[in-house]
Amino acid sequence: MNVQPAATPAASAVPASNAGYALLILTLINLVNYLDRYIVAVALPGIQQEFGINDTQSGLLGTMFIVVFMLASPLGGFLGDRYPRRLLVAGGVILWSLATGASGLATSFGALLLARAVIGIGEAGYGAVAPSIISDLYPRAQRTRMLAFFYIAIPVGAAAGYGLGGWLTQAYSWHVAFFAGGVPGLILGAMAFFMPEPKRGAMDGPDAQAKLPFMVGLKGLARNSAFWAVTAGYTLMTFSIGGLGFWMPTYLVRERGLAQDSSGFIFGAITAVAGLLGTVAGGWLGDKLDRKREGGGLWMSGVGLLLAAPCMYLAVNLEAVGPTFAAIALAQFLIFLNSGPINAAIVNCVPPAFRAFAMGLNVLCIHLLGDAISPTLIGNIADASSLHTAIAINALPVLLGGFALLLGARLFREAVPRAR
Repeated sequence: MNVQPAATPAASAVPASNAGYALLILTLINLVNYLDRYIVAVALPGIQQEFGINDTQSGLLGTMFIVVFMLASPLGGFLGDRYPRRLLVAGGVILWSLATGASGLATSFGALLLARAVIGIGEAGYGAVAPSIISDLYPRAQRTRMLAFFYIAIPVGAAAGYGLGGWLTQAYSWHVAFFAGGVPGLILGAMAFFMPEPKRGAMDGPDAQAKLPFMVGLKGLARNSAFWAVTAGYTLMTFSIGGLGFWMPTYLVRERGLAQDSSGFIFGAITAVAGLLGTVAGGWLGDKLDRKREGGGLWMSGVGLLLAAPCMYLAVNLEAVGPTFAAIALAQFLIFLNSGPINAAIVNCVPPAFRAFAMGLNVLCIHLLGDAISPTLIGNIADASSLHTAIAINALPVLLGGFALLLGARLFREAVPRAR
């Protein structure tokens, strides 16, 4: 059997009474998560000046975080399937917030690099288990929408990181930016101790497995074709948008003649608005389509990527700047449609007792083969030809990701009725 979801939940299933509090806390934590990731990007010039590091060393600050984060995520998921998840969330948030504050105290490049690594460990303890908590607080008919609400934090948090980090760095120093970034996480980490700890599979019917031996779950996941198809599509999408986010501001300066400060601001604003609207729309449409047929939201995600690919290609081939920004905005809207449906599909196609590990393994795959390598590969293509060509080619992984998600939707739709 390819997919092993739990039994069909009762049609009358309603969210847990305290689900709203947990969802709010988890979403705010996710916002702080992305705020912290992007503070370092705007603080980088000051860090380079103080420590006298070059661009290659500066890039290690991002690489160290993402490598530790992706390697630690499966372990975080393993623990999340066996121990109280609210404790992992609270402990992880407090750990990474302390490390963010320690980044501001760093007096050497080595100390700052170590702090960024610890942030990756803290975020891994949270990122893998949060979606599984949400899936146990809300019935399946509402999961896509609720997970979309949770992932709204990505564009909003990124924009906040650029804005807050830039303002504090300019007005005070990069040290102060990191101090300020660590405070909200400490508060939210303390509040996370009081979140509900729902029973695993609480919203998946009375036959849902609350415990599953690790090797049994791992063998089932290895045969889960729908999970791997969705992970492949997610990885291709992450590869493309990771490279786009890294190189697009540079492209606007080098190829379109925009000023460096305005290129970052404009691209960040487009990402925030298009990402927010796309995430909300994807959550609402995903739930609606899932009610009509199994894998409906995932099918929408695949179509969204197929439509986003030509928009990305047009963005670098349109001559006027206005239409270029419009194409970028539309591409990002179509890509962010997928935040809720893709993650809902992952938690729905694996047993409740193995969801946290599945999410952790997914995180490892999408980063290891996605945005951990795409900036470098796109840079290599740019060196061999031009940045224009490299970004245009970057539309191809999005197109392939769309086909992978459509395959995942078919596998999901075919396998779920048999499992039930």
